[in-house]
Amino acid sequence: MEIDIQYRPSYSLAIAKLTSNERIRAEAGAMVSFSAGVEIETKAAGGLLKSLGRSLLGGESFFQNFWKAGPQGGEVTLAPKLPGDISMLELKGETVMVQSGSYLASEDGIELNSRISGKAFMAAEGLSILEAKGNGKLLVSSYGAIYEKTIGPNEKYTVDSSHLVAFDASMGVQPKTVGGLKSTIFSGEGLVIEMTGPGRLLIQTRSPQALINWIIPQLPKQGSH
Repeated sequence: MEIDIQYRPSYSLAIAKLTSNERIRAEAGAMVSFSAGVEIETKAAGGLLKSLGRSLLGGESFFQNFWKAGPQGGEVTLAPKLPGDISMLELKGETVMVQSGSYLASEDGIELNSRISGKAFMAAEGLSILEAKGNGKLLVSSYGAIYEKTIGPNEKYTVDSSHLVAFDASMGVQPKTVGGLKSTIFSGEGLVIEMTGPGRLLIQTRSPQALINWIIPQLPKQGSH
């Protein structure tokens, strides 16, 4: 499978070129277009319990779409819901943790599971996090552009959890305050996540939560004219 990502970083589009009978798994609503001969199968991947876990704990759709090319191959284009970037990770037996809403698509060799663990809880906005592991291409999306950072053994790097898209599961994760009590309360930063290497992390340059916090005060109040 060949994947070409166009129009980065603001309005990214992933163009997946499928060989004969090859298929790609995608989050519900991610499809933009597809060529003749490509068929869709919608199912609760992995069974009822796995799908329920991904939906309730991983922030993803209960049903997912599998796009399969015909004998002549085909093309599927995919895009995230928010304006932003797409990054392709080539997994070779590794495990990657993906934040809620950031999973876009993957090859058949990638297994997706929700995880309730101390590391997942500390790194996520709540319990919403997915574990992606196996062999193949994994597409993750962001709000804003994606900044990819690789840190060395025992190196530490601090990220606001609402900006964290994905990270290697082998990395250390520790929530902490951004400074003293005054900074924690008044800086607008609050709690952050300290990552410890070695490993790779993907960071989105905009925060969906910050967007929500900006929009809510702009909404008309009940009874106002």
